[in-house]
Amino acid sequence: MKHIKKVDIPLFLTLVHVCLATEADYAPYFFNNGPSAKNGNMALFSLPEDTAIGTQVYILNGTDPEGDPVTFGLAFEPGFKNYFKVDSQTGIVTLIEELDREKQGEVEALVSISDGLNKVVEKVRILVTDANDERPEFGNMSFIVNVSEDTPSGRSIFQTRAVDRDNGSGGSVTYYLHNTHNTKFDIDRHSGVLRIKPGAALDYEKSRMHFITVVAKDGGGEFKGKYQVLSSSATVTINVVDVQDTPPYFVGVPYYGYVYEDTLSGSEVFTVVANDGDYGNPNAIHYSIVSGSDDSFIINNTSGSIMVLDYPIHLKKVLYELKIQASEVSPEGDVVAHAFSTVTIRVVDLNNHPPTFYGENGPQSKFELTMYEHPPEGEILRGLKITVNDSDQGANAKFSLRLVGPRGIFRAVPQTVLNEAQVTIIVENSEAIDYEKYQSLSFKLLAVEIDTPEKFSSTADIVIHLLDTNDNIPWFAIDYYIARIPENSPGGSNVVSVTASDPDSGLWGEVKYSIYGPGSDLFLIHPSTGIIYTQPWATLDAELKSKYNFYVKAEDTEGKYSLAEVFVTVLDVNDHSPEFNENILEKTMIIGAPVQVEAIDDDAEEPNNIVEYSIMQSDPDNIFDINIDTGEIKLKSYIKSMDIVQNITKQKDCKWSVVVQAKDRGSPSFSTTAVVKIDITEATQLKGPMAAFLFQSRDNHMKAIGMLVGVSCVMILITVLISTAIFMRNENNRIMPARHIIKKRPKDYRSKKVRTRWLKFKRSNSPSKKLVTEDPEQNRESLNCNNNTLLPPPLPCAPALPPLPLYLPKQNKPEWSVSTVSGSVASKSKRQSRENNGPSVSSALVSELKMKLERKMMESNISRY
Repeated sequence: MKHIKKVDIPLFLTLVHVCLATEADYAPYFFNNGPSAKNGNMALFSLPEDTAIGTQVYILNGTDPEGDPVTFGLAFEPGFKNYFKVDSQTGIVTLIEELDREKQGEVEALVSISDGLNKVVEKVRILVTDANDERPEFGNMSFIVNVSEDTPSGRSIFQTRAVDRDNGSGGSVTYYLHNTHNTKFDIDRHSGVLRIKPGAALDYEKSRMHFITVVAKDGGGEFKGKYQVLSSSATVTINVVDVQDTPPYFVGVPYYGYVYEDTLSGSEVFTVVANDGDYGNPNAIHYSIVSGSDDSFIINNTSGSIMVLDYPIHLKKVLYELKIQASEVSPEGDVVAHAFSTVTIRVVDLNNHPPTFYGENGPQSKFELTMYEHPPEGEILRGLKITVNDSDQGANAKFSLRLVGPRGIFRAVPQTVLNEAQVTIIVENSEAIDYEKYQSLSFKLLAVEIDTPEKFSSTADIVIHLLDTNDNIPWFAIDYYIARIPENSPGGSNVVSVTASDPDSGLWGEVKYSIYGPGSDLFLIHPSTGIIYTQPWATLDAELKSKYNFYVKAEDTEGKYSLAEVFVTVLDVNDHSPEFNENILEKTMIIGAPVQVEAIDDDAEEPNNIVEYSIMQSDPDNIFDINIDTGEIKLKSYIKSMDIVQNITKQKDCKWSVVVQAKDRGSPSFSTTAVVKIDITEATQLKGPMAAFLFQSRDNHMKAIGMLVGVSCVMILITVLISTAIFMRNENNRIMPARHIIKKRPKDYRSKKVRTRWLKFKRSNSPSKKLVTEDPEQNRESLNCNNNTLLPPPLPCAPALPPLPLYLPKQNKPEWSVSTVSGSVASKSKRQSRENNGPSVSSALVSELKMKLERKMMESNISRY
């Protein structure tokens, strides 16, 4: 064989193409569409700083001379934030970082375009334009300015300054005060200089400090598509500096002083106080008596203390009015201002004895008593023997008495005393004197002088110790108790614990429990703990009785008691299995209709008594379905005729057996089974036009009812026509048939002899009047003595149609036959024979009529049952 060298032609062509493309390939380039364009190379592109993140802000646009597809890139210098990203295929540039012109006014980026072989990179500068996003900012949030109170109005006192870093109108700042109505200052809106309002003056004595709020507002501008004006505020605190411009004033006027009989010469009687009206920088105050002293009193020059110069018994007057001058002295010693006040000094007898309490053994400050709780109201506490005395005379010996402590329980008598009295304590509120609330009650008996300036007083402690009585009954925590116990609980099981409390102490507070009531037979209670148990012999059964209620009594040692009701619910336990009526059930099933089995579970509550049905076994298998809830058994949907059934069984006998399980839903679950023998049969099919009509209208009941009403009307009409024809024939032949009214006899019917006569027919123009009966004994009294008049029998009417049979036998007989009360329609030959026989036919006609009528009534009764 010859070796043939093969050349890979596709690979060779590819290499040639690459070489040629390398020699002739040109670099791609951007379109430079100018700074206002939204596509190109982003040269001199500008973007507002409030542009939302995720906005498509630009489209890089370029081409390749050879028409090759190009890709785009966007990068930033190292160390700089990446504000944008670009889609390499479409060139769409998206903002990914928030811009802030105040921090970075321009962004440098490297944009690139590539055709796969060549890549062009350009450095562009993106300008960030301003938006009104900055508020004016003060250097401090608060300022403190000291201003002298004598500063003239209109003078500048401070300059505020706020800076807004925005450009244009958004960076311009104007100033105003937040509340100009209640302030003494205004501000220059351009420079921010604070001034005192024209006509306003500062007063240190009225207001030492002023607070004003300066608001700086920019000129407004667009931000995120909306026009907004931004502002900020600062608080300026103005401290008013005091100057000497207010005279001194006395503190605590008017002044009253007293000189008592035992006051020593040179003793201080009273002290006046005056202050400089200028609080910020006050001057010294010097005091002097201008008049009214009669050389009996002097005043300290610097402290203002007034002293008596002689003993009170040597004083010439009882009342002195001293005029005092307070002078304001400057640091240089000059009197710059002064003020005057009057001091009234009264010389009085000495009140040197306060009220004093006494017991049986002399002065006493504490009294104690032990008593039972709840004494009668109005009762006097005779165990307290208290006397009060004031040794002074006149008004100095008059004082008041009152009890200090829990109000409204006791009161002291008398309430006003002159010199001395026996104190009586009386009960006012017996209910409040409760041992369960207080084991002891403490009061202070206070005696205070009434008409003396000193208001001397004294107190005595009264402690009342209470003894308990049986004044409370036991009380249950709640009015009723609800308990639940399973029915399978053994005797002696704990049911519920009841609790009653008696706040009384000792034996009176001990509680004994008992139960009673018609529902308490199965229960018992511990007399001390209140725990209710079931009787040791008790057996609870929720199926027999699931609800019990009875009363529990809590009783103390004296028989005081209260009641509470106990409701006990016996919880059902699944202790019964479902039961069928019989272990073997026989059912007849018509194809297409189900049969039902039922099992009963004697448990009291759900889900223990909820029964679910299932087929455990069937012969033949897989023939029946059963409803899990109702127990309805039906054939599989494919079994629609007896032919299919016989194909399954291969036998003429179609009685099949099914083992049905009935299972409850309790836990644990119980079940039982039963054998159901089912005889399969097929419904008898109706034939003929009437059967077809009934089959077609099985779902339209009104249609079937209308059809039955129409058939009934036609039959009635035919009956009337036939009866009329027979009547006319008999009238012409003078045949007088006998008529009997046949009725169903009641059970208590007693036979009576009643005369019957042939019915006589009279001629009448009206067909309805032709049938009239004559009774020869019409005027006789009623046989049953009920004084009722015998009425003629009603006209004969067509009998009601018997109900349609469900299934008609397969026979070749006429489907319907119409009968009448008068008789059946005779054939022509029979009619001729009657005419030939003459009057002897009438008895045969009546007998035939009677027989047919009785037969129809019997058939109607049989079909009804």
